[in-house]
Amino acid sequence: MALNQALSGINAAQADLNVISNNIANAGTVGFKGSRAQFAEVYAVTGLNLSSTAVGSGAELTNVAQQFSQGDLETTNGSLDMAISGNGFFVVNNGSGNTYTRDGAFQENAAGYVVTAEGANLQVYPPNGAGGFNTSTLTNLQLNTAQSAATPTSNITISSNLPAGASLPVDTPFSPTDSNSYNNASTLTVFDSQGGSHSATVYYVKTANNTWNANLYIDGQSAGTQAITFNSAGTLTAPASGNLSFTPVQPTNGATFPATMTVNVTNTTQFGTAYAPGTINQNGFEAGTLSNVQIGNDGIVTAYYSNNQTSQLGQVAVANFANLQGLQQIGNNSWAANTSSGTAVMGTAGTGQFGDIEQGQLETSNTSDTTAQLVDMIQAQQDYEANSQMLGTVNSLSQTLFQAVSR
Repeated sequence: MALNQALSGINAAQADLNVISNNIANAGTVGFKGSRAQFAEVYAVTGLNLSSTAVGSGAELTNVAQQFSQGDLETTNGSLDMAISGNGFFVVNNGSGNTYTRDGAFQENAAGYVVTAEGANLQVYPPNGAGGFNTSTLTNLQLNTAQSAATPTSNITISSNLPAGASLPVDTPFSPTDSNSYNNASTLTVFDSQGGSHSATVYYVKTANNTWNANLYIDGQSAGTQAITFNSAGTLTAPASGNLSFTPVQPTNGATFPATMTVNVTNTTQFGTAYAPGTINQNGFEAGTLSNVQIGNDGIVTAYYSNNQTSQLGQVAVANFANLQGLQQIGNNSWAANTSSGTAVMGTAGTGQFGDIEQGQLETSNTSDTTAQLVDMIQAQQDYEANSQMLGTVNSLSQTLFQAVSR
């Protein structure tokens, strides 16, 4: 019996060493969670028949318990590197279903999808079109690596001051090539449907006291003339809405402008001071390429483009479980849900039980400080040696007994 007890002790110590060895081997693995071997005493009889003088039959490995303590966060500055500070797992899809990981070393594949090193797609909640996200469904996160689509100019806003004391132009009729036929001009850049830029100029021609004509020209071609009227205090009276409607000439490059281009002059004045162009804004922009990706602590992924436009691509989904110990380890720093772990509880970072997402950081292994592992290794080694010594002692006693019996 003593031989079996010593052998079980050796096996237990060996299992402990195997677990510790795996912890140390993964000290540099991103998002790794160490394990701890757990043992129990073995009896040859049931508890109901266990007497006060019964001796145990050794030890056995009962569980390799996962340790889900937080690892240190290490700054990498990688735009797609993420770490969860607190509870939760990233959700990834490997084509066969969702799995869960703390390894946030994501990268972009050739198709523009954000994936793990093994190619599993990071799951996000898609935008819902109303400024939020649809948390009832998951989708693969794809970066818009193609150009951000261009938007043609449809609205122009001008806030200027036309001089009340201005004289009527010397030359008539108005011509954009004759500076004596207009009083002032404001120039800006507008964009067509393909993102091509065009030069637009609004020429102001005083026609009478408190009355002006606004002439819009795009690339030297007339888009029409509209009247502007002020009261004696110099504030706009007509058009009442402040909107001037022009019909732009369509470009010859295959692109288009909107059928109507609106110029809002609500904040344009006619005071006795000199002409002031003021501020000029328009709502069109050229096509742009992806220049940066920002991921907030709440997991919202925002793309920034070279044309100064932004787009929200999704919100990183985060999962947690009622019983973390029940999660099934499947390798590659990933876990799968099962009946023991319970169904994944889905949510977003920074809310409820879920931690924050830190962009440009990675969670190191929670066994990266190997000091504790080395101490455990020494203890397991001593256990192994002690049981080995016991095995030798029992063997020596058995030989002595056999020799005595044979005499």
